[in-house]
Parts: sequence; structure tokens; C-alpha cells
Amino acid sequence: MGSTGLQLLSWACLVFSLGMFGTGLSDLQQMFATQSVENIQFLPFLTTDVNNLSWLSYGFLKGDRTLIIVNTIGVVLQTLYILVYFYFSSEKRSVLLKTVGLLAVLLIGYCYFNLLVPDVPTRLARLGLFCSVFTITMYLSPLADLAKIVKSRSTKCLSFPLTVTTFLASTCWSLYGLLLEDLYITIPNLPGIATSLVRFWLFWRFPPVRENTYKSLLA
Repeated sequence: MGSTGLQLLSWACLVFSLGMFGTGLSDLQQMFATQSVENIQFLPFLTTDVNNLSWLSYGFLKGDRTLIIVNTIGVVLQTLYILVYFYFSSEKRSVLLKTVGLLAVLLIGYCYFNLLVPDVPTRLARLGLFCSVFTITMYLSPLADLAKIVKSRSTKCLSFPLTVTTFLASTCWSLYGLLLEDLYITIPNLPGIATSLVRFWLFWRFPPVRENTYKSLLA
């Protein structure tokens, strides 16, 4: 696969990643509609934002245009979700503490990589390792809900569009990393493929129940 294939993969990564980030727009719409954050989780917005910022730094250091574009858009969208969540949240202190805490970790990491690791290749390798571990943790964290889903025999808490876009984006990024011979891009996206396949199985095993909107004739 030559430069044309790499360009096509780059576009695929961009499109499917934006689709994955865009699934949060439904939560955004719900927050504005209900004027609350009920039934909406905050941590996915925050961890995804930090993940995007980390990969954005890696993209700049590596000079990878695809990483820069995708993660810049991701940072903008996730920051928007965070700000709207904070605005409508009744527990602003808790939201603020979590945000400041993760940003402090990010700041410490930034100072470490830029001040204590002057050698660029070494910095790139360590930053890539940090990004990889963080991304793998993000992909594996939802597996904690599997027991709850199996016990309730319901996939109501899972998003099918997010599952599809995550699978496609992870697959494209894995191939993109392989083509660039960059294991820091390839390896952390493999769990994204695996967890998506597990979710597909759950949707097949416990299909969403459609509520009957028609009144029974016997009622």
C-alpha cells in the first residue's frame, strides 16, 4: 500500500474518528432539552479530552498531520461537552475538581516530557507509550459494566452508533499505525476493536427491547 493507500486511510481515520466524537452531540442536545445532566456521564468527556490532548502533543512532535487534525477537532468537541455539562450540572464543585485533577496530571506530564526529556526521539517514545497506555485504559474501562449488562440482560446503557464508529475508527487507526510502522498508534487501538466486537455480541445476545406504544385491545 503506497502513498494513495496512506492518504485513503488518513481520510478514513478522520471521518470515523469524527463520527465517534460526534456521538456526544446527542448528549449535548439532551442537556439543552432537559436543562440538566441527568443520565449523562461526565468522565467519558473528560478522559477523551485528555486523551485527545495527549495524542495532539504526540502528533505535533511526530509531525503527523492526521493526528493533529483529528485530535484538534476532538479537543474542541470534548471541551464543548465539558463546558455545557458544567453549566447544567448541579454538582459544579465535583465536576470542577475532576477537571482540575486530570488537567494537573496532564500539565505534570507536559513539563516532564518537555523539560526533563530533551532528546526528541526519547521524548517521542515515552510520550507515545503514555498515550498508548491511556488509550488502552479508556477502551478497557467500559468492560466493568459487562457484568451489569449480562445480569440485567439489557444493552440499554450501550450506544450502538458509538460501538460502530469506535470499531471503524479503531480498525483504521490500527492499519494506519501498521502502515507507518508506529506501534504506539497500532497497539492501543486493538483493544478498541476487541471491545467493540464484545459490544456487538452483547447487542446480538440482548437486543434492545422496543417499547410497545400501542394500547392492548384487552385493556
